[in-house]
Amino acid sequence: MDTRESKTPEEELQHLKEVRQPEDFEHPEPDEGQPEARQSPQGLHWILLIAALLAGAILLFTLVWP
Repeated sequence: MDTRESKTPEEELQHLKEVRQPEDFEHPEPDEGQPEARQSPQGLHWILLIAALLAGAILLFTLVWP
């Protein structure tokens, strides 16, 4: 990560060129070819379901139990 305060005019111009270029869908970034980059988080919905059930059980326990 670049932590310098300011950029030289050449660096600023290069940065503006990179930002203004449209995204190239025919030639994706190198990490798009990696299997873990294309893989959807399959276990995430189970974690969310368990967390919701646990939160519901805690809420029910605190409201019903005097």
